[in-house]
Amino acid sequence: MKVLFIGDVVGSRGMEALHKYLPTIKKDYKPNMIFINGENIAKGLGITEKLYKELMTLGANVITLGNHAFSKREVSDFINDSKLIRPVNYPAKVPGEGYIIVKYNDIKVCVINLMGRVFMNEGMENPFYKMDEILNEIEADFIFVDFHAETTSEKLALAHYLDGRVTGVVGTHTHVPTADAMTLPNKTMYITDIGMTGTKYGIIGADKTQIINRFLTAMHSRMEEDMSKELQFNAVLMDTDTNTIKQIQIIE
Repeated sequence: MKVLFIGDVVGSRGMEALHKYLPTIKKDYKPNMIFINGENIAKGLGITEKLYKELMTLGANVITLGNHAFSKREVSDFINDSKLIRPVNYPAKVPGEGYIIVKYNDIKVCVINLMGRVFMNEGMENPFYKMDEILNEIEADFIFVDFHAETTSEKLALAHYLDGRVTGVVGTHTHVPTADAMTLPNKTMYITDIGMTGTKYGIIGADKTQIINRFLTAMHSRMEEDMSKELQFNAVLMDTDTNTIKQIQIIE
């Protein structure tokens, strides 16, 4: 089975890149399932029901989120009846589910959304212990984890902790693709960060002038999407038959 996992889709330019390149990617690589991190798709902050439906129309099987999971209030209204999952290590009373099991023919595929704590939300449950708990309760043929985290050390440590217990661990959140796609010693496929899908020249998708000004003045302002012409598309293709992970990158 081939699984295409697309990294953080950022804003309208990210959606533009999906419409432009995903049909060709599907034709060339023929993935059996498509997972997309969509936590930045609504102008960089969260997701709306309309955008969720658009992603599903494009062929997504599961949409994962992250630290902006509930930046749009309407998410709470539709997440329970969707293929949208939020980090599983949120407190129990948070709306939605942190993992989902979808089927490809008779194959059960589990997708787990998890969030790191280092430099992020320290109020989240420990992701390592939470994964122990989840793995004791699910039954699936393949298990893929989207670890939405800030530091490379936390991501790689979790991957080694889960090596041999899950099919793949992919990192999201930092929006910069890493060059370490590999299969770990006990056959878990891994990459520290898939990278983002959206504008090429912005700073992690945001208007570069605005971000530079933050560093010059120490004053924060609401993120504005970079609208320069060039796009990028970042994803990985994980093949469970060959147990290999391949980066797919288009940079205009």
